[in-house]
Amino acid sequence: MSIAEHISKIEERIAQAVLRSGREPGSVRLVAVSKTKPAAAVAEAFSCGQRIFGENYVQELVGKHAELPGEISWHFIGNLQSNKVRQIAGLVDLIHSVDRLSLATEIDRQWGAIGKVCDVLIQVNISREATKGGATSEELLALVQEVARMPNLRVCGLMTMPPFFDDPEGARPYFRALKELAKELEAAAVPGVEMRELSMGMSGDFEAAIEEGATLVRVGSALFGEREYR
Repeated sequence: MSIAEHISKIEERIAQAVLRSGREPGSVRLVAVSKTKPAAAVAEAFSCGQRIFGENYVQELVGKHAELPGEISWHFIGNLQSNKVRQIAGLVDLIHSVDRLSLATEIDRQWGAIGKVCDVLIQVNISREATKGGATSEELLALVQEVARMPNLRVCGLMTMPPFFDDPEGARPYFRALKELAKELEAAAVPGVEMRELSMGMSGDFEAAIEEGATLVRVGSALFGEREYR
């Protein structure tokens, strides 16, 4: 199946999940996870109308940004080291994985140096897995309050990565929990903070994520295929 066919199939599945959950058409956006895929594969997806691409590695993102059309909206979705923030300053429209105050401070500094504001999501480790980044549910409000004070950052929502399950229903409680945390933050009314984005759901469970409130789904293998495009 071609990339065009994969995108069409995924978009249809997204639309059906949105319909089932009684939400507005267009309320969920597809982030095509292009990590380890060459620029040619991204260009092919772009030619099919896909506009948002998610990268996990700084060097890959920098290289593809230089090579591909300027209309692409790049999102950084992986673990971000503070000492690499400068390299992507101004290149990305959204960072999904802000999980600690030191990282937020560096993003604020680097975007401030170019006179811009960076949209960010706060990553939450709802499952408390030691192998995953993210604030705990108990740490979340304090972290959001601190980040909200930074002049060159704008908190737009939350992100999470649940444990892997063969059955997507296993991930559903984690998606539901992130939505509840977003509601709690909305109720806290932290100045300058919006909860308009929930980044959750990947190739194996994005429909369940949509049904629980996702606005951004991060899909890689179901779009580009498991095989490396080399």
